[in-house]
Amino acid sequence: MKISKLFLLLMMILATTLQAQEMDTKLKNKGKFYAYWGWNRAKYSASDITFKGNDYNFTLKDVVAKDKQIPFSVNKYLNPGNISLPQTNAAIGYFFHENYSVVLGLDHMKYVTVQDQWLTIDGEIDPSYGVTGADGAVTPFVNDGIKQTKDFLQFEHTDGLNYIHVSINRFDDISEHLGIHTENFRINLTEGVGAGFLMPKTNATLLGKERHDDFHISGYGIHTQFGLNFVFFKHFFVQTDLRGGYINMPNIRTTNDKADSASQDFTFLQGTLLIGGRFKIF
Repeated sequence: MKISKLFLLLMMILATTLQAQEMDTKLKNKGKFYAYWGWNRAKYSASDITFKGNDYNFTLKDVVAKDKQIPFSVNKYLNPGNISLPQTNAAIGYFFHENYSVVLGLDHMKYVTVQDQWLTIDGEIDPSYGVTGADGAVTPFVNDGIKQTKDFLQFEHTDGLNYIHVSINRFDDISEHLGIHTENFRINLTEGVGAGFLMPKTNATLLGKERHDDFHISGYGIHTQFGLNFVFFKHFFVQTDLRGGYINMPNIRTTNDKADSASQDFTFLQGTLLIGGRFKIF
């Protein structure tokens, strides 16, 4: 009887010790900072774009656009001097809780409307611009068809569609569930929600006017995301995220004339590959 009780006590001590060792493999998050840099690809929904000026007010409907990721090269992707060439993501975050962090981030996407697409146009353009619809009419346009030629319109946010945002992200260590019991490699499931503003540098050639080519706060965005965070040797990580969101830009600068503007809203889906580090300052 005494032997049985002693054996049971030893088993309980062993189980407690093993559990403590297993818990020790989990990384402590609270109080740590992290930062990352990476790249993205994006897809956009079709959108209606309205252009307004002193002598025109028209809407192009269901405009199709795509991103603009450049082919990979070490110089273009890793040289700090070429920081704005690829589509990039950068952020710094802070764990205020074991599972939650607050993040300040920049998503540098690129948005390019597809040239030479046929669009439905509705509105008015002064006849002096010489713009004609599919039926030869000059003005007004009422659900007419028009081709997005270079002399009529080029429209892109290529330096870029800059989404500056704050988000709250959750991290859940799922390593044990996958049979991983080492502190040198951990896997986290991440989720997050965020919001921010858009500061695009819009490259627009509209009706032959001189383009406006400066950064300008144009609207706001919201997003949700989820992904996987792979931590190596406690301090380094690779992360992949799938981010979906909504962008509304009611005040886009198009030309040097402050009376000219554009507005649009659309949804986006973004995939990322991020490389970063975790550290504690104090």
